[in-house]
Amino acid sequence: MKQNVNHDGLALARTTWRTLEPYHGAVYFSPEAAERYAALGVDARTGYFASRSAALGAAPADLVVATFYNFNPQLVRRAIPAAWEAATPERFAAARLAGVDATLRRILGADIASPALARAAELARSAAEVTVSHPQGRPLFAAHAALPWPTAPHLVLWHAQTLLREFRGDGHVAALLAAGLSGLEALVTHAATGEIGAEVLRDSRAWTPEQWEQAVRSLRERGWLDDGPHLALTEDGARRRAEIEHTTDRLAALPYVTLGPAAAAELRSLVRPFSLAVAKELLPWAVDRLGAESA
Repeated sequence: MKQNVNHDGLALARTTWRTLEPYHGAVYFSPEAAERYAALGVDARTGYFASRSAALGAAPADLVVATFYNFNPQLVRRAIPAAWEAATPERFAAARLAGVDATLRRILGADIASPALARAAELARSAAEVTVSHPQGRPLFAAHAALPWPTAPHLVLWHAQTLLREFRGDGHVAALLAAGLSGLEALVTHAATGEIGAEVLRDSRAWTPEQWEQAVRSLRERGWLDDGPHLALTEDGARRRAEIEHTTDRLAALPYVTLGPAAAAELRSLVRPFSLAVAKELLPWAVDRLGAESA
């Protein structure tokens, strides 16, 4: 896939993804989804790994470790393949969709049937369908792209953003690999930007404090982090981290550039209220960012 994308195209890719991401992210914090995983006999954490990887089929643990990238492999192996003994991948995929359906209906209420949401779904699907012809090197995306499209507009919008998100995510993993960062080291450099707390990143991916500190030491030795008392990137580390984000944006730009600036701006405008409603309910850390983007 050949891409010659200018600065405006990269900005278009990043801003559109950031505006729509909370709408997709509802599924990871959905109590309704957790209830459906529990009905299949697993806890919410196992349900996360099983439902997101279900598109791959009954994947072995190492495939989930590879595609999810920054989770402690021991955490993944506690969930997979045991999840497939509780229920089939098809049932986990159905539970995921049913869970996010219930969550979006609860949060959005009457807006579920609004013309704005229907139009947003149409635009997002147009963007996502561009990616379907480019599965090479993107295994988690390709698996989700093979799933059938839902019919309800609010789920079409959610599935479209799922595809765009996994398309971007697989490209991000490639950029991290090219930069020589392991999944844990990627988390440490993310924490060093100050965007999100180190403990949140470490604990949510089940890395131990000892493993985290070992990664910090390695990154300091390699010039990514400074030697101060607080976790911070060196000038060279900040440059290299920016290069990773630039590469990620470039690899993710195709659907948004194809959609075009006007349609992408319309999509952001339409989805922002829905993303904001989801963020206020489930992702409070995203509220300020969405507010700033609309200012």
